Amino acid sequence: MPDPVKYNKKFDKLSDEEKELLEITKKSIADFVEQSPSVSDVNYATRNAHAKTYAVAKGEFLISKNIPEQFQKFFDKEKYDLKIRFSNAHLKIDPQKKDIPAYGFSVKIKDENGDVIANYPLVNFPLFPINSVSIFLKLFTSINRFFVKKWSSFSLMIQILKVIPSTFTGSFLKNIFKLWAKRNDFLLSFDYHSVGAYRLGENMIKIKLSPKSVDKNFGKKLKAKEALENYLKTTDFTAEVLIQVCYNLRNQPINKLNVEWKKSPFIKIGEVKINKNELLDARACENELLSFNPFESKPFFQPVGRIQRLRDETYKVSMQTRNKINKLLKYK
Repeated sequence: MPDPVKYNKKFDKLSDEEKELLEITKKSIADFVEQSPSVSDVNYATRNAHAKTYAVAKGEFLISKNIPEQFQKFFDKEKYDLKIRFSNAHLKIDPQKKDIPAYGFSVKIKDENGDVIANYPLVNFPLFPINSVSIFLKLFTSINRFFVKKWSSFSLMIQILKVIPSTFTGSFLKNIFKLWAKRNDFLLSFDYHSVGAYRLGENMIKIKLSPKSVDKNFGKKLKAKEALENYLKTTDFTAEVLIQVCYNLRNQPINKLNVEWKKSPFIKIGEVKINKNELLDARACENELLSFNPFESKPFFQPVGRIQRLRDETYKVSMQTRNKINKLLKYK
């Protein structure tokens, strides 16, 4: 294989206009989180994305004995402790409606002292429909304002229409069809992806978590949360952790998120394992207030890319507002 492309701060750079739009979006996030108890009819402030928690569990990250030599220095232990949150991507919690098949598998990796090494918010769709930072920020702002009834649905539709052209790639359409075909499958039978790129030292990678031997029809007649809890109470779960390395920006673009990487083979670096009956109380305050901001990772594990760059400040404002509101509500 050729030499990997090295990380450079230029991949993350935002324009002055984009920074101004980010400030507007941050205000809309704070407004949404402040209103989220009434939006979702719950007694606590929710996240402004992936608001619904299905389960929280303890797990382990077992490092492969055959991990390539160049990656061994980043994973010098045989295993690491994990805290994992399973979620739905919707901003609003609605127990009456069937959940859209947009799932989250967020992983917090800790060292032997309990300190965070890395946060990886993974999702079951490998691509992102927006490459433009300004279009994304305007859309996200309009969604937040729509839910707190400050903008009309017409304004939201205008922003959605701007996104549609970037969904017409072969990769994106292929994965839409795959998701549609699996829309009723058990959520642990999906592969989970990092979507954007992350650093692995000076290299840049994408991450894929691929479950082993999970019946896609498990809990077919149950709601997603109930099916997941039943599975994790009675069955061990194992998934391979695979990475792709960026060798060529044409084949593995950093800031073009609506296409799959090609000509970069998947490399196994380990496995995620959740032993049966390792569920935690998802409603406990410390678990509801969990943050999986990927910028709270060690520097050599942090996200790369312009859209990814937005996560740092948006996660922080969401978390700060949730903490403030939940303290006032005396959420327990």
